[in-house]
Parts: sequence; structure tokens; C-alpha cells
Amino acid sequence: MLDESQLDSPEALARADTHALLRGTAEAGAHVRTAVRRATETGLSALRPDGRPRAVFVAGPGPAPACAADLLSALANGALPVTLLRPSGPLAAPGALRWTLPGWAGSLDLLLVTTPDGDEAGLTMLIEQAYRRGCTVVTVSPADVPVAELTRETHGLAVPLSTAPPAAWRGPADGAPARNGAGPAQEAPAAGESGADLPPVPHPQPVGPRMSVVPGLLWPMLTPLLVLFDRVGLFAAGDEALASLADRLDRVAERCGPAVATYSNPAKSLATELTGTLPLLWSEGAVAGAVARHSAATLAALPGLPALAAGLPEAMAAHGALLSGSLSPGSGLDDFFRDRVEEPESLHARIVLMRDQAPGTESAVVAARDLAYGHDAPLSELEPAEGSSPLESAAELIATVDFAAVYLALADSGAPSP
Repeated sequence: MLDESQLDSPEALARADTHALLRGTAEAGAHVRTAVRRATETGLSALRPDGRPRAVFVAGPGPAPACAADLLSALANGALPVTLLRPSGPLAAPGALRWTLPGWAGSLDLLLVTTPDGDEAGLTMLIEQAYRRGCTVVTVSPADVPVAELTRETHGLAVPLSTAPPAAWRGPADGAPARNGAGPAQEAPAAGESGADLPPVPHPQPVGPRMSVVPGLLWPMLTPLLVLFDRVGLFAAGDEALASLADRLDRVAERCGPAVATYSNPAKSLATELTGTLPLLWSEGAVAGAVARHSAATLAALPGLPALAAGLPEAMAAHGALLSGSLSPGSGLDDFFRDRVEEPESLHARIVLMRDQAPGTESAVVAARDLAYGHDAPLSELEPAEGSSPLESAAELIATVDFAAVYLALADSGAPSP
């Protein structure tokens, strides 16, 4: 249950924020600037590639690689396939995960690896497999970790992560097992071979579900990939565009900070609206669709709020039954005289419309609003400032939902501190 009084108390939020989630979210703009500087220092900004890759693969632990792959695909506007390599393994801990390239991957393809740790045995195995296949490899990780060292040894490009990983990702003291259970890199199975013959996986310490989606991790890992795609010529993400991206993140942090009252704070208002609901994140536009899917993962992992994401117009058919069933606001018979003292609040669906630009003549937004009003379903709308570029739109939408998710997690009176 959301304690709304805590939302307007910066001191109470600071006491609850034991992992500096608000600070990490507010520093997103600074992370972008630092990442751009690191990319320049490593020579990424000066690349002169010969042509474009046939396909791009993205791998790494946590939700940041999925969001990166989604956004890169949306920003590239279908110029080439961007595929997320989903891991397998016996545990959700990063050190227990294994990734593998598809059988057709080869010398025409590009592998992007992002990790806040860099000791994952599964990622070093993947880099070795990519080297044998002739794939170009670019990694974003802390400096002087196995992932970065192997990337350099195999003639790839290792970009140092521009911020220290959160405490939950850092390893134990000297003499203890490797971070996240990562051991020495093992030979990856060849294409078509089963992974059943892999050596036994150690039992790593799992990363807590809330810490796996720390908002401060996304932008330091995504920014170097934006620079790379700009150099390849897939979309514009030069110095001016990235400076505008950082400025937009700073403006969102100013509007959504803990000192700003709920009535004028978009993130706190959204957190209040979402409490006790099942958010239906309906998106219009490729960038908004990527943001909606990332937001669903963030809301589920940080405050533990289940959310469903779908793109318009299909969302109206896919989620229509949720607006007229047991999750609809008017479901069930309401006995005015019943005892409500110990009755738990029922969960109702709430539509959140996300757009990456103003609706056009063929927009489904009007129909979505009519559907919501027809079912008496509560409705929230998120839209970037007029004239925003796709990068600025993504930044504004992601940062607003990130702040809202953090507020929901910190002001949840029935949940332990994250």
C-alpha cells in the first residue's frame, strides 16, 4: 500500500532509499555525458567503419540489454535486425547464465555485450565463440575485468563503463569466490551442439530482483551503443544529439525530484495513480513500444507491480477483456452497507497511454480513450514535450517511469526497504 504522506517528505524518502535509487535515477544525464567522454577516449567516436553489419546481437545480464536492443532497433527504423540473445542457465544470477550465438552468425555480424560486472563466465564464453565465428565484438563493462580483457585479446573494442556498478553487483572480499559465481571461461559449444556437456555451474549469489533493474545502470551501458550506431550510420546520435539527450534527462530529474510536491511532480502523480492497479501500458510508436516493455519490467522488479505492455491498436483487442472482467472498475456487486474495515482493496486495470510523438490523423489514441471511457477505466497519458527527437522522447518517457517506480518502491508501507 502506497504511503502518500511519505511521497511529499524528502527526508522519509531519503531514509527509505538505502540503495540510492533516487540519486542513480537523477544522475542519468551526468551518466550520459561521462559515457560520451569515455567513448571518445577509447576511440569509439572516431570509428570509420566500412559499411554496416548484416545483423546485431545484444547480450548481457539484467533488463538493460533488452531495453538497449529494443531501442536500437526502434531508432534504426528497421535498417537491420537487432536481436537480443536471451540467456539460459540453472539460476537467475549473472554468473550462472549462458549465452550462445545463432548458428548462422558469422563475420558479417556485430556482437554487443553490456554488463555492470564483467566476470560472467557465460559472457566470456560468448566472446570466444564470436571470435571463432569472425564476429566483430564491442563490450561495455568495467575496465580490467575478464570480459574487457578478453575483448581486447580477441581484437574487439572494450569501452569502460562510465559509472561504478551498484553494491549488489560488487563481489566479496579477497579470497572469496569470483563475483556472481563467475569462474574461468570455459569453451563454448559449437553451433548445433548441446550445452549439456558444460562443466557444472557454481552456485552464485543471486542479484536481488530490485537491484537488477537499478535505473542508473541503463544509460551508461546504452550511450556507447548509441555512439556506435551513429558511427555506423544507422541513426543520428552525434555530440549535439547526445547533449540534448543528457539535458532532457536533467530536466526530467528537476521536475520529478523528491523535493517537488506530488501535485506538480509527474512521477509522483503517476506513482499515486498506479498504486493498487494493474497497469496496461499501451504504446503508439516504435520508441514508445520499447519504453513500454522496459517500463513493465521496471515496475515488476522494483515496486513489485505487475504490468502488461502492448502496442496500439492491437492492445485494445489484446487487453479488452481486462476492462470488462473482474479487473474492471465496476466489476462485482457493490454492497453499500458491507463492512470494509478489513476488506483488502481490489485490483483494477488502469490504462497508461505512451506516445513518442503527438498523435497523427491515423492515430489509435482517440479510439483507446473512447474504449477506456466506455468501460469507466482510469486513464493516464505520457507524452514527451512537443518537437522532441526520438532520443529525447525515449529519455523523457523512461526517466519519468523510472522515478515513478522508485517512488512506488520507497513509499510502499507494506514492503521492506529495497
